[in-house]
Amino acid sequence: MMIKCDIKDKGLAPKGKLRIEWADNQMHVLRKIRERFENEKPLMGKRISCCLHVTTETANLMRTLKAGGADVVLCASNPLSTQDDVAASLVADYEIPVFAIKGEDRDTYYGHLISAIEHKPDMTQDDGADLVGLLHQDYSDTYLKNIIGGTEETTTGVIRLKSMEKEKALKFPIIAVNESQTKHFFDNRYGTGQSTIDGLLRATNILLAGKNFVVCGYGWCGKGLAMRAKGMGANVTVTEVDHIKAIEAVMDGFRVMKLEKIMPEADVVITVTGDINVVDEKHIKAAKDGVIIANSGHFNDEINIGALESMSDKKRTIRDFVEEYTVDGKRIILLAEGRLLNLSAAEGHPAVVMDMSFANQALGSEYLVQNSSKMQQKVYVIPEEIDYEIARLKLDSMGIGIDELTEEQKIYLNSWKMGT
Repeated sequence: MMIKCDIKDKGLAPKGKLRIEWADNQMHVLRKIRERFENEKPLMGKRISCCLHVTTETANLMRTLKAGGADVVLCASNPLSTQDDVAASLVADYEIPVFAIKGEDRDTYYGHLISAIEHKPDMTQDDGADLVGLLHQDYSDTYLKNIIGGTEETTTGVIRLKSMEKEKALKFPIIAVNESQTKHFFDNRYGTGQSTIDGLLRATNILLAGKNFVVCGYGWCGKGLAMRAKGMGANVTVTEVDHIKAIEAVMDGFRVMKLEKIMPEADVVITVTGDINVVDEKHIKAAKDGVIIANSGHFNDEINIGALESMSDKKRTIRDFVEEYTVDGKRIILLAEGRLLNLSAAEGHPAVVMDMSFANQALGSEYLVQNSSKMQQKVYVIPEEIDYEIARLKLDSMGIGIDELTEEQKIYLNSWKMGT
C-alpha cells in the first residue's frame, strides 16, 4: 500500500527502526498503554493529525495511537527537529504518513502543516500550536467544524491557546498536556536541562567548567538547564522578569542580574522563556567577543536574529549548527539558527522522560474521545487521576514502591477536630 508522505529518504528506514526500538526499551509506561490500546481500541475510527517533533520517542507515541485504532498523520512542529531516519521508518515499517524533512524551509513547513490538516482530523496533537492556529485562521469553514478536541505539548503552545481562549477564538477543547505534573516537572526540568547541554556540547565541543553561563528564564526548563550547567562547573547567572522566580533562583544558589549587565561577562547565553527578543540589539552590543548565544524555547523568536543580521559586517558557518557573526569587530556565535538547540543539534529529551510526556498525550486523547461532548471550548489541565496513574506506572516500571496511607491517617488528614 502506498503511504502518502514527504520525507527525505525511505532508504534511511532500517536505521530509524533500530533507533525507535531502542527508545521503546526505555518507554515502559507508553508500552503498557499501547498494550491496553491494542486490546481495547479506544481511538477506533478517529482521525488524528499530529504536529510534533519527529523523533524516536514521537514514533512510539504514533505507534500507540495507531494501536488504539486511530488513523494517524504526523508532520513536524519545527523545521530543524526532524530525525529523517525516524520519519522514513514510520512510513516504511509502520505505515504512518509523515510530512517532515530536517532543515525544510518555511514554505515546505507550512505545506506539511496543510497536508496534516487535509487528513480531515477529528482530533489534533500539537507542539507549539502551529497546527491549531492554522486550522483556526485558514480552515475554520471546512475542517475545523469536525474536530472534537486536541492536546498541546509545550509551554509556548499553551500560552498561544490560552490567548485564543481569552479572545473566544478557540473552537474546540484542548488538553494542555504541558500543565500535567508528570510532564513539566520531569520533561521540562530534567529533559530540557540535559538535552540542551547535549546540543550545546555537540555543536561546539566547549568545556563548561569555569564558563560564565547565562540562563534567560527560570521556569521549569530554565531550572533544569541552570542545574545541569552548574553541575558541570559553570558559573551560572539567571535573568528573569518575574520577581518570584528571581527570588527562587537566588535561593537555589544562582546569581540573578539584568541581562544587559551580565552580557559583557557572558561566555554562553541560552534563552528558555517562550517570549520574543529576549536577546535584543542592546544585549548584542553589550556582548563580549566570542559569546555563544542559543535558544531552547519553542520558536526562534527569543533571539532577535534580524537585528543580529543587520548589525553584522560578515557571517560564516564554522561547524554544523554554528554561525559566526562579526559585529563591530566582535565575534557573536549563534547556534542552530536560534531554533531549539536540544532538538536541532542533538536528539531532544531522553526517552525515559518522554515516556511520561507521551503517556499524557495518549491518555489525553483517550479522555477527549470519552468526554469531549461535555467539555467547553477551553484549555484544560489533564485530570489529576490520569497524572497520578502515569506516575504510578512509572514508579512500577522502575521497581520502586511507596507507602500507602492507613485508614487512620486518611481520617486524620480529612479532619479539622484533631489538633495539638
